[in-house]
Amino acid sequence: MSGAGNAGTDQEMLAELQHESINYFFQQANPANGLIADKTDLDSPASIAVVGIALSCYIVADKQGYLTRPEAAKKTLTTLRFFRDAPQGTGQYDTGYKGFYYHYLHMETGQRVWESELSTIDTALLIVGALTSRAYFDQQNDVETEIREIADDLYRRVDWQWALNGGSTISHGWKPESGFINYHWNTGYSEAMILYILAMGSPTYPISETGYKEWTSTFEWKELYGIHHLYAAPLFIHQLSHLWIDFRGIHDDFNRKVGIDYFENSRRAVHIQQQYAIENPLGFKGYGKTCWGLSASDGPGPAKLIVDGKQITFYNYIARGINWTDDGTLSPWAVAASLPFAPELVLESLRYGIENLNTIKGDSGLHASFNPTFPDKTDKLKGWVSPLQFGLNQGPVVLMLENYHTGLIWDVVKKCSYITKGLLRAGFGGGWLDSKKENNE
Repeated sequence: MSGAGNAGTDQEMLAELQHESINYFFQQANPANGLIADKTDLDSPASIAVVGIALSCYIVADKQGYLTRPEAAKKTLTTLRFFRDAPQGTGQYDTGYKGFYYHYLHMETGQRVWESELSTIDTALLIVGALTSRAYFDQQNDVETEIREIADDLYRRVDWQWALNGGSTISHGWKPESGFINYHWNTGYSEAMILYILAMGSPTYPISETGYKEWTSTFEWKELYGIHHLYAAPLFIHQLSHLWIDFRGIHDDFNRKVGIDYFENSRRAVHIQQQYAIENPLGFKGYGKTCWGLSASDGPGPAKLIVDGKQITFYNYIARGINWTDDGTLSPWAVAASLPFAPELVLESLRYGIENLNTIKGDSGLHASFNPTFPDKTDKLKGWVSPLQFGLNQGPVVLMLENYHTGLIWDVVKKCSYITKGLLRAGFGGGWLDSKKENNE
């Protein structure tokens, strides 16, 4: 369905969107090694985070009939074998070191590109994808047995303790040219939830829960538009760890203090985003009840332009959010990935966008972002539309639409004893975790 038109029933609209979105991971893959391009640029390298998301998308593809189980297992095994066999070391072109992997890799050779960092958070997203595959592919045949074995090996060799760099919180990363990056995951609510859970659950190099508690002690509880919540500006922070972990009804010390779980917090964050768009304090075009969604995504910049007598700074790929950065760029994928939290808002907004805007969706799923304020009349569109697709946009759409309908990925991850252990060590309890604790998992 290209451009505006009738989106059909809610079920039809979501089914088409999921199918179109998952195609990214087939079209942008190197079938020889399982690497997935970061974006649809011709020269785009692979992103290890996108690969991790792809591994979970193959599970959805099996369940929804986009792939057969043997096809999904084959893609998974090809990917895991590559990361098992890729060189680990301090050389400029190695694929990883200490069990971690460089953020960006050459699509063909798998070598490090752009002098990118050995990324702790992106490695975590790769590893959680591998562990999800390990929990899902449970049949007793050669392919699925090898999937489980390699996924386990990849997790076990990640040296989370080394990534502390002598401290208690995890570094953002490391480079062979300069050593550890100065920044740590130690300030403010962020996507690092899944990182700490994996690091604490490790059977080989577990970190102390001290760093997790230090990090959560910096969380900022705010009231915006009359809604109290744990603040993080971009929507993706309220989504990323939720792609895999069902936070409904489970609580850590921070949750117990404020009285809500992280799922409820994400629901509130979505409502705040909508309210912000309704108020539209900066006066950008297009914002409203059914047109919202600030997150990390592509943008029309960098540029400084005078628009309607006002100078506006436009950015390219950047994290956008309330009380953070807003240049009029909205991310439809971030709206779709909020579906489990606030379906009453998301369904209405998706339908409005698909049926009334030719800037939200094309033949290959949702556009990464669009900006009605930016003065670009290309192809007779009013404003700017990203010409690219990104794996980090398409993957959350696939997984969260599935979690909304069936809870598939959440249920698979609940079978992973390593993640259960990490949650328990973080102090989580209640809900579905209680039965895991009673069974000593």
